[in-house]
Amino acid sequence: MTTAITGAAHGPGFDTRDPRPETRDSGLGTRDSGLGKDGGMEHVRGIGGYFVKAADPAALSAWYRDCLGLDIDATGLWRQEAGPTVFAAFESGTDYFGPGDQRTMLNFRVRDLDAMLAQLRAAGADVAEETQEMDGVGRFGRVTDPEGNRIELWQPV
Repeated sequence: MTTAITGAAHGPGFDTRDPRPETRDSGLGTRDSGLGKDGGMEHVRGIGGYFVKAADPAALSAWYRDCLGLDIDATGLWRQEAGPTVFAAFESGTDYFGPGDQRTMLNFRVRDLDAMLAQLRAAGADVAEETQEMDGVGRFGRVTDPEGNRIELWQPV
């Protein structure tokens, strides 16, 4: 089942475009505002890592590798494809992250949401039946990893 969601579901002003017109590509796959110590406020350059606690870290890492195709090396380094990343704050009472007290949710971009969800179901993963669609943004599905962390999968438009 697919339902439509609005930008409000992803927080106020949800937009995958860079809102800062002064940004430019630095040539390293990152955005550079040209500002810094002498020109204004410093800005973060991207997400440098995402860390999770796990009862069995090796097994959880293997699940992400085997079920989602997360190609990480022995040090945990993953060279992901370029693309938009959304940062959005949600109300503390939201159920968008699923039941429980999960305070953050990891969102992975995928090429084909239906194929990824089928792959996860075939592997026995806990996949939510419902998908959602946001006009102009894309489609979303959710899976829960073996440690109980709800993950969102996003097929951008």
